[in-house]
Amino acid sequence: MTDVQHDADERSTAQLEEEGDIAADYIEELLDITDLDGDIDIDARNGRAYISVNAGDGANLSLLSKPETVSALQELTRLAVQTKTGAFSRLILDIGGSRDARRDELATLVSRAVERIEGGATEAALPPMSSYERKLVHDLVAEQGFHSESRGEGADRHTVITRVG
Repeated sequence: MTDVQHDADERSTAQLEEEGDIAADYIEELLDITDLDGDIDIDARNGRAYISVNAGDGANLSLLSKPETVSALQELTRLAVQTKTGAFSRLILDIGGSRDARRDELATLVSRAVERIEGGATEAALPPMSSYERKLVHDLVAEQGFHSESRGEGADRHTVITRVG
């Protein structure tokens, strides 16, 4: 690795850590306003900042952990980060294990689609979803030895699963 590459990697990590700090401050203010308790963890991996809010004993994050709410809060948090840094953020927000729950739901969708293909269908289309969710689906499909690709544009972009080859 050259010094130039190393410096670029360092700046990237530093930028992700800055995004994480800004996002954590934003979410912490939200929790204060809503009078909810939660522990915030920040991680930087795969070119993204990851913010996780976990409930302490007696805290109730169930309202905030609904998929639509997490998605909306993620977009608001990305905007808050962009306002402070001037750069688009691809951060991922998880509240109360919502991402793990959604991954489990996607795994069930993929399993059902694979069953349809094994039952004779040439392909199985999943409903439209975000780029992050499609990435998870592609990984889950590959783990099961099948092929997947994204089709459609904008809000209609979805994943189609087929046999390999």
